[in-house]
Amino acid sequence: MVLSRLPSRRAASLTLEQLLPGKKVAQSKGDVWKDVDVQIFTRPVQKDEILVPAVAEPLLVWVIRGEANVEERELTGTWQQSKARAGTFYLTQTDTPYLMRWQGKEDTCFEVLHLYLGLELVDRAAMSLNLNSSRIRMWDVSGGEDAFISGILSGLIAEMQSSVIANPLFVNGLLESLTVHLLRQYADTKAKIKRRSTLLPTWKLRKVLDHMEAHLAEPFDLDCLAALYGMSRFHFSRLFRTTTGQTPSGWFMQRRVQKASEMLRKTNLSIIEIALRIGYDSPSHFAQVFRRVTGVSPRNYRKL
Repeated sequence: MVLSRLPSRRAASLTLEQLLPGKKVAQSKGDVWKDVDVQIFTRPVQKDEILVPAVAEPLLVWVIRGEANVEERELTGTWQQSKARAGTFYLTQTDTPYLMRWQGKEDTCFEVLHLYLGLELVDRAAMSLNLNSSRIRMWDVSGGEDAFISGILSGLIAEMQSSVIANPLFVNGLLESLTVHLLRQYADTKAKIKRRSTLLPTWKLRKVLDHMEAHLAEPFDLDCLAALYGMSRFHFSRLFRTTTGQTPSGWFMQRRVQKASEMLRKTNLSIIEIALRIGYDSPSHFAQVFRRVTGVSPRNYRKL
């Protein structure tokens, strides 16, 4: 599949799917779901600080089961806490990346639904309300409760998981009702929208991240990444940082350390072998970078 031909909402979901920990247990498929992308995930009980990139499309996250304390903050802001439990929802459409972490109950399964609203669907709903879709921005809602949203999403989940082929009339009716409700209750209809040219398009961001992931064991090459899109080093770096909150080299280093952390937890490879596999010829340099990112040495991390 050529990523550049994906709908922007699907590219956004693929990007978050790579970044957020958890297991995907369901995915919307077929033409009946062409206006949205719907996924169901189980999430780990605890997740330390993670960077969530900018999301151009409205994203609705609904808690299916489980309970957790969720904290979010802007890159230079203070932590804001909310309580996630079955039936609560999170809504975002942000032009800037933000940080998130959560802590759930050890004996519970934390399961969530992600629904990306296609901009075409939003445009149609806005037109029905005589709103200018170019001036609409969804509010950020954390830990909200809305019986109407819960009812609609429960219906969509049942249709996704049914053994019978999803009914287009039923699904479209639910999605259009949901979108109109969100615009009426949770949207700024006179927003000043940041020009999209200041953000790296989601399919390009995904392609960049995939390229870096495939070449973690090789030296970081900014010129190569910029050349993929015909951009200058400066322009590419600026767009990447605006979208993710990190420089390309900073993201690359963090992914190397995350990969090393996984190998330290899940394998018996020596620290020297792990360092070589993610591109560090010097074990001491690897240990220095690892400590800078995690706060502990590789050896002590393995003991945790």
